Amino acid sequence: AWVYAPVITGLVKNWQNDPNYSVGQLVPLAVLYLLWQRRDLLKGARIGPCWWGLVPIALAALIRLAGLLFLYESVERYALVLSIVGLVLLLFGFDVFWRLRWILLLLVLMVPLPGRIHNMVSGPLQGWATASTVFVLELVGFTVAREGHVLVLNDNVHVAVAEACSGLRMLTAFVVVAYVFAALVRRSVWQRVVLFASSIPVAIVANMLRLVVTACLFVYSSSKVAETFFHDFAGITMMPIAIALLLGELWLLRVLILPNEKAA
Repeated sequence: AWVYAPVITGLVKNWQNDPNYSVGQLVPLAVLYLLWQRRDLLKGARIGPCWWGLVPIALAALIRLAGLLFLYESVERYALVLSIVGLVLLLFGFDVFWRLRWILLLLVLMVPLPGRIHNMVSGPLQGWATASTVFVLELVGFTVAREGHVLVLNDNVHVAVAEACSGLRMLTAFVVVAYVFAALVRRSVWQRVVLFASSIPVAIVANMLRLVVTACLFVYSSSKVAETFFHDFAGITMMPIAIALLLGELWLLRVLILPNEKAA
């Protein structure tokens, strides 16, 4: 904790100041919750120190040194995750580490995306959000002219799809929720993987629906009402909708799979 104090402090500031990655502050709590809920995984586990844990800890120190030398803050943060994994291996042994590997992997999601990857993801997300919103609005009868990331509805209402509307915040939140959901359900590994992977299209579709409703409110109501919906009400309602979609997906998988398939 002392060695990585600057890294932890930077992470906390990032979580508090960047809405796209605010969900990261819930990840450590989610890991503790999963450890408690899946404590049955540790029944019969051989618990004891494993000196091989020093290897990832030392490797993390070298990775962090590289991050310090080349000013890659994200590298230091991933080194923190690797150090935690090494610490678990060192203190509790390989058997415990292996049984908890998928829960420990969740810690990776608390680290914000590196700047280059963020730009690679955010730009296409913003473009897709704009294009899909135009498609749906035209489908329901609006006249839409697209000027970059600005939509002109019925020739007089301008709606900007800013970078904050790209859906990256919703995507990061849904990915964490889907991971926790997949870790809790008693299903086979492939079903959990499908459930987790589906969080990405679910987040993209949910953001598109939010943009469409917001655009309709700009046309039929005031801009203040539309902005309030987008920033407050929609952000609250999208998460229950996403969870409902995940539950529906679980039901569909239960209907489609063979009855003799065993849960993991």
